[in-house]
Amino acid sequence: MSRDYLSIFLSFLLKFSIFSVLFVFFGITLFIFIKGIIYISPSLFEWEYNSTNVSLMPALINTINMVICSLAIAMPLGIFGAIYLNEYSKKDSKILNLIRVTSDTLVGIPSIVYGLFGYLAFVIYFGFKTSFIAGVLTLSIMILPLILRSSEEALKSVPMGYKEASLALGASKLRTIFAIILPSATAGILAGVILSIGRIVGESAALLYTSGSVAQIAGALDSGRTLSVHMYAISSEGLHINEAYSTAMVLIVIVFFMNFISNFVAKKILKDS
Repeated sequence: MSRDYLSIFLSFLLKFSIFSVLFVFFGITLFIFIKGIIYISPSLFEWEYNSTNVSLMPALINTINMVICSLAIAMPLGIFGAIYLNEYSKKDSKILNLIRVTSDTLVGIPSIVYGLFGYLAFVIYFGFKTSFIAGVLTLSIMILPLILRSSEEALKSVPMGYKEASLALGASKLRTIFAIILPSATAGILAGVILSIGRIVGESAALLYTSGSVAQIAGALDSGRTLSVHMYAISSEGLHINEAYSTAMVLIVIVFFMNFISNFVAKKILKDS
């Protein structure tokens, strides 16, 4: 009888937890959409920013460029590093354990620490000044541990039978990795990439140190703000709070869209493989 009460309590606790998460998620999203959608206007998407239109278009383009460039650097390093750790390194290696502990530690470090490092390394030491490329390099370092660890865990989850069957049929180790193991781990790897995209899109502290907050479409050595920095800048001025809500709404839509694309690509790869 006591077990029945315990089962009922645990069932209630699980339902309460999931509904609490959904309530918070939909509550925040609905609040931002209600506050922001009525202030969406064509002037908010004009090509150039000024104090009248408070256009978010330069920040939107900078955000997309920042995501693409940061992933272009961090993804190959993270995924290939995970392949090496999972397939080629000794399982009881102390260096391997040190890399894992270090990666786990780096994932939890506050982004402002990365911003300070990026400022000292890229802005001052390498002389990139406050620029788009300094922001990209800083964000690449920031998301690299996340991609590395999530890719490694995804590769570990692939059944050993797949690998053994491929090798037994005469395929080389390299072919087995790229034709069998890597496609099977795609969903897990993309989950890490999606989390990384969310971290890039929502990052502001590290970029204030490295990429700056100039409201323009940035070249490689130009300062430029992303959407999160744009939202912080106009809301801190206190004059464009409503436009800040609209920017937050656009930010959420972009994250949803990128997640949808990533899931679509993952399903496509799994289906083809």
